[in-house]
Amino acid sequence: MSDNFDAAATAPAFPGGTVLGYPRIGRNRELKKALESFWKGNTAQSDLEATAKQLRSVTRERMAELGLTKDDSSIPSNFSFYDHVLDASVTFGAIPARFSRLRAEDGSVDLAGYSTIARGEGADAPLEMTKWFDSNYHYLVPEIGPETVFALSSTRWVDEFVEAKEAGFLTRPVITGPLTYLYLAKPTDDAPTGFAPIERLDDLLPIYVELLAAFKAAGAEWVQIDEPVLVADIDASREDVLAGAEKVYAALASSTDRPQILVAAPMGSLEDALPVLASSGVEAVALDLVKGAVPTDVDLAGLTVVAGVVDGHNIWRTDPDKALAKLAAVAELGGAVTVGTATSLFHVPHTLKGEEHLGEELLSWLSFADEKIGEVVTFATALREGEDAVADALAEARAALADRAAHPGTNRADVRAALAAVTPADRDRSSYVAREAAQHDRFDLPELATTTIGSFPQTAEIRKARAAWAKGEIDDAAYEDAMKAEIDSVIGLQEDLGLDVLVHGEAERNDMVQYFAELLDGFSVTKNGWVQSYGSRCTRPSILWGDVSRPAPMTVRWAQYAQSLSTKPVKGMLTGPVTILAWSFVRDDQPLGVTADQVGLALRDEVTDLEAAGIGIIQVDEPALRELLPLRKRDQAAYLEWSVGSFRLSTAGAKDDTQIHTHLCYSEFSEIIDAIDGLDADVTSIEAARSRMEVLPAIRTHGYERQIGPGVWDIHSPRVPSTQEMTELLSLAKESIPGRQLWVNPDCGLKTRGYKETVASLEHLIEATKAVR
Repeated sequence: MSDNFDAAATAPAFPGGTVLGYPRIGRNRELKKALESFWKGNTAQSDLEATAKQLRSVTRERMAELGLTKDDSSIPSNFSFYDHVLDASVTFGAIPARFSRLRAEDGSVDLAGYSTIARGEGADAPLEMTKWFDSNYHYLVPEIGPETVFALSSTRWVDEFVEAKEAGFLTRPVITGPLTYLYLAKPTDDAPTGFAPIERLDDLLPIYVELLAAFKAAGAEWVQIDEPVLVADIDASREDVLAGAEKVYAALASSTDRPQILVAAPMGSLEDALPVLASSGVEAVALDLVKGAVPTDVDLAGLTVVAGVVDGHNIWRTDPDKALAKLAAVAELGGAVTVGTATSLFHVPHTLKGEEHLGEELLSWLSFADEKIGEVVTFATALREGEDAVADALAEARAALADRAAHPGTNRADVRAALAAVTPADRDRSSYVAREAAQHDRFDLPELATTTIGSFPQTAEIRKARAAWAKGEIDDAAYEDAMKAEIDSVIGLQEDLGLDVLVHGEAERNDMVQYFAELLDGFSVTKNGWVQSYGSRCTRPSILWGDVSRPAPMTVRWAQYAQSLSTKPVKGMLTGPVTILAWSFVRDDQPLGVTADQVGLALRDEVTDLEAAGIGIIQVDEPALRELLPLRKRDQAAYLEWSVGSFRLSTAGAKDDTQIHTHLCYSEFSEIIDAIDGLDADVTSIEAARSRMEVLPAIRTHGYERQIGPGVWDIHSPRVPSTQEMTELLSLAKESIPGRQLWVNPDCGLKTRGYKETVASLEHLIEATKAVR
């Protein structure tokens, strides 16, 4: 322990329990709406600030109402306007040179500039975006070079703490740790070959010391530093990571002017990093005991241990007996035990209130953010006062778990029998050489064939029609007419533009997973279960609670109608089994591979029906394949085996002349190229524009033999890339990929874009293709 603080093992911090973070978008997506209004110029920065302030106030009050103590730092302060990693970049002054014009004289950046860095402007591309460890959250990748000047350039984190204090709340600020920040960063474009951002650790550490002093001066008693990189295997050697942890936390703990430090390492087990932290001098460590195991053979005496027994990453009610057993096991390690969540709760929706349509039975199995705080408070009370003090709450939880286990929908004999009948041959197609010849004869596509990923912009009119149909305000015929009219328009637009392979635009789909969840048995969907994906973008994950089957075809009539409008091939569009799992809240009572294969069998039937309807190109999207990859390398082979196997189960029944496409986002291709090759798709499209074709060396080295479309248009930004920009990217791609294998496409679907920017960007894509052809 540090000499600056005295802490007895019998007196834990946050004795009433705590959480590592809370949803920040707003129960009714208030922040999303305020941000998008600000970006459109409809409101001023002061209006956005006012909405955010009100949202922070409501959040604090809600956590206190649910039982967290307001005056002992139990309530975290983890607000962000867009992304917590971007917040760190702005706080430390690490702004790319192309955005230097956005700085004020004091080095700060206002919300307009902050938004520009996140979203891009004109010729200036935004920061690259990728997934936050094994979650569906996207962070903005810092750009750090030898020339980056670190300085404490923003007081927003401190100001928000002061705001809470003035409202009567002593909160615990949450910041991204220096190791995670630098290891997740990428070198600036002009950094010398071989430079790694972690080389700047000695320069960044003093800024953290300065920030901690600012928190201390403002009255903060605790600060939470998130270091999930400590539970992951990354490119750097483990020895270097551990040495960095020893350096960082010894330095921060030895500072004489700081709050107490809680180091949180969610998403897995700290393992060999735990002794390093325990001996560093920090006052508390948070352990993820949902994805990670209870540690053994480590002395935690003198530390507060926030035991994360409540899952912050999924929505199932906590098993009280397992949680209490883990708490008892942690207590044996000598530390002062506090009950907490395994991760921040921003990965789950706000509350079950308003979801009564799910039915009392399913609701009793679930726990969203507010309910998880209730669980934390219940277990904390049991820890302090004994189980008798919360006997009714524990009995209720046990009864709900027993009911869930006995429900007939969680163990269907017909689904289990179908899965048991699967043989290895059901996962294999004929050789790619034979398939390529058959597909060439059928389609005769040009070199550098052009297509889009699937969705087209979802206009207000589409959403209104879909909502009116769901409410019964229009009948089936009127809804069908509205969707067909949009398909007519989308097909006509693509033909006018000159695309080679068309899509129907997915007007009928509210979401690429929820659409299927509403048509498959074993799923339920929420009305307001929104979770932040990135910035103002929110997703509403479905709940996969039981055995999965397909009662009827799901996409055939829309694909068949679209194909009837054109002589060019129109892709059938399906979402793959891994992505359906990754972007849903999935049952935790059986192996993920079993659930994925159940979904795979349902999709296999859909592929067969699409073929029978005359659809010759079928895309089975797996943008989340990399997302679920375990953070420890020792666990990755088993994951890739079942994830690739479930995809192949979905697609291997296709005929040779049926061209199977897949799509992957943010996949860090080099890490899983063998698995992507193993998918055995005929054509794979991948995100590549925002990273400026960083995937190419992996493709070239691997000798990838099938067809591939690295994206030339970053659709996550509203900017319209020029023809020249796309031409340059496509030319780079052609240097590594033979033209007969190379496709031209955007990075991802166009659902979130407007038609004006979509048409302009696709025109540039076609012009770039012609230039490179």
